[in-house]
Amino acid sequence: MKNRTIIYTIIFLLGIVMPSHAQEYDVQCEDTCSHVHGIDMSHYQGNVFWETVGDNTKMSYVYLKATEGGDRIDEMFERNINLAHRYGLKVGSYHFYRPKVEQVMQLENFKTQCLPGEQDLIPMIDVESMGGLSTEAFCDSLLKFLSLVEEAYRQKPLVYTYRNFYNKYLQGKLDDYKLMIAMYTDEEPVLADERDIIAWQYTGKGKLTGVSGYVDKSRLMGRHQLRELRFRHH
Repeated sequence: MKNRTIIYTIIFLLGIVMPSHAQEYDVQCEDTCSHVHGIDMSHYQGNVFWETVGDNTKMSYVYLKATEGGDRIDEMFERNINLAHRYGLKVGSYHFYRPKVEQVMQLENFKTQCLPGEQDLIPMIDVESMGGLSTEAFCDSLLKFLSLVEEAYRQKPLVYTYRNFYNKYLQGKLDDYKLMIAMYTDEEPVLADERDIIAWQYTGKGKLTGVSGYVDKSRLMGRHQLRELRFRHH
């Protein structure tokens, strides 16, 4: 009986302490600043309740994974883009780049999903892997692909990558492209070459009502505005 009393006492105390701690943990960047915020989504988030996400006015835009490499299509893309539009978010599409896969094949794959008429934001290319290539071969491969994307959509894509990856492999290579940089710290990212950064993905473990599990969250940097990422419909 004594042990049971102790257990109940501990549970009671935890019930008092834990909510306060949980509330503190849930304070996120968009709760404490005035920047323009957004998210990116893929099949990893499963079935998203977009009507709930749309009601969260702190989120202005979403980049949706459309494709990867030469033949992979994100299984949730069509549903996500339709519902994200329906519930009021500005939408862009992204492609996960595979350096060893032939560039034209990757472009054709991306074009099957990233339809100009459905885009509010310029295409984004997700660059995270060298695919085992040398730095020179990797950069040649990437720049060729970016050029093909620009030609197809008649505007330069946004390039997403991690700060350390950029510093090690991409300095001086992407001067003509807008950058979204991922770095999961409290301090804003600064690149080794001090390149301008239009958007910062500040967490891969964000929480959002309407989404189960973690969400990648980003925000625009400095005085950058969402109109700078607007898809130009020619």
